[in-house]
Amino acid sequence: MMRPAGEGLSDEDRYDQGMAVRREVLSDAHVDRAVASTTELTADFQDFITRVAWGDVWSRPGLDRRSRSVAVITSMIAHGHHEELAMHLRAGLRNGLTVDEIKEVILQSAIYSGVPAANTAFRIASEVFADPA
Repeated sequence: MMRPAGEGLSDEDRYDQGMAVRREVLSDAHVDRAVASTTELTADFQDFITRVAWGDVWSRPGLDRRSRSVAVITSMIAHGHHEELAMHLRAGLRNGLTVDEIKEVILQSAIYSGVPAANTAFRIASEVFADPA
């Protein structure tokens, strides 16, 4: 049986693990901007996503990062989370997906999430790939 990624780790260890993964996937520059813009209102949320999303879920051994990126990109398209989609398109490239593979993910999403959602995703991808920074 597979143990959960954060099992046996303290909250501080999960945070540290999450921050390392978050930086590898999203880039130091992106994470530094997020940390710098943290306020009293958002501090608990930043801690939560670092420990849980990055320290637990993204750190699990069941999928490689390329596969996780495919899942996340698809979910962002399906739910219309456009700002997050742009961020995760960049992350997908960092995780080893090619532009052609991302194109196929977006095309596949047209069938299950709708043509308008895929149309928007292609527009966002065009902007991201024109300026991947």
